[in-house]
Formats: sequence, C-alpha cells, structure tokens
Amino acid sequence: MPNRLDFTITAADTGQRLDRFLTQQLPDFSRSAVQRLLESGAVLLDGKPAGKTERLREGEMIAVELPEQEDEIPKPENIPLDILYEDSDLLVVNKPKGMVVHPAAGNRNGTLVNALLYHCGGQLSDCNGSFRPGIVHRIDKNTSGLLVAAKNNRAHLCLAEQIQAHRFTREYRAVVYGVVKEDRGTIDLPIGRHQTQRQKMWVGGENGRYAVTHFEVLERFSRFT
Repeated sequence: MPNRLDFTITAADTGQRLDRFLTQQLPDFSRSAVQRLLESGAVLLDGKPAGKTERLREGEMIAVELPEQEDEIPKPENIPLDILYEDSDLLVVNKPKGMVVHPAAGNRNGTLVNALLYHCGGQLSDCNGSFRPGIVHRIDKNTSGLLVAAKNNRAHLCLAEQIQAHRFTREYRAVVYGVVKEDRGTIDLPIGRHQTQRQKMWVGGENGRYAVTHFEVLERFSRFT
C-alpha cells in the first residue's frame, strides 16, 4: 500500500461524513484507526487538515498520509479455529465473517495468522515472510469460507504452484444485486482494486490481474440473484 492515497469526491459521495467515507475507502483500517488518522492531521481536505465530522462536497480532494508499517511480528493468540482437515503439512480452516486473514494497519490482533501461530506452535511456512506465516491465499474480512494454510515451505510452494497453474479451484456462493440474465456463463476479464473506491474491486481496469470466473445461477429473487 502506498504511503499516500488521494481521493476525489463524486456526486454520489456528496453529503457523507468524512470519517465514514474513509472507513469505506480504507478496508484495512478500522473505524478507530481512521479516527486516529484524522486526529493526527494525516488527512487533508483540499490541502487543509480535516475534522472527522466534515461533510463532503463534490469535487473536493482528500489526501491521506498513511503511517509506516510497524515492524512488530504477529504474536500467537488463543483464538478458537474451525478446522476441517489437518495433517503434518497443511490445514484447512473455515474462516468466519469478520476475521482478518493477516495483520495489517488497523488490524494488528485477532487475525487468522495470530490464531494459526498459537494452534501450530509457530510451525508455519515463511515463504511470505514473518507477517504472513502459513498464508497461501486469502479472502476478505467479511467473507466466510475455507482457507488452506501451509505448515512448511515445501507444502506452501506446492500449493502456490497449483494456484498459479489453475489446478486449484476456488468456489464461492454469493447473493448479488440485480437480475443476472444468463443461467450460467464465464467472465474472462482482469480484476483490480477500484481507482477511487478503494474498498471495491472492479473489472477491466488497466492494472488488473488476469482472472477467469465461471458462474451458475442457483436461485433467483425479485431484486437479487
């Protein structure tokens, strides 16, 4: 994540409180972390330090100076895990909604990594460094589902190679807004983080990564699919 982020307020954001806007735009920061950024003067609104209750207007510019990443190594925490499978090389964990996968700004504790370090006695792969031990792939904080964690580097590299070669299939169930016309199909377009709405991903951006998604409709509702 860069040390500075810039946002331009659109008509859709007009009237929204600044602190709420930033909480949406900075998915790795909690509400209290955003408040601390504002209190420290790290947020500028049209070049001037901004208060948390500022109401936004179209065309205003927001600049956020992000703090340097702390060099604190994650610590083991006795957090219950829902483990569906485990052997000497890996384990499959059912991550609940609301749990962050690995420590980041605004979420230093209570993550899946903290729980894995405790459960595995620190015996996790370090291919991704000391801040993401055992983490081969991730899902968002508010997404629940299965994650595979590696206990050693051999297992980590084997799993990562399967993902890279697309032999590792990931399946999601979701309720989406609107009516999906087709019963099934394929989306073959790059996916990347939205340029201005940082908590969202979008399809077709210049800096997106190659992605193929096959979908099938399971159930239809009046305004959702």
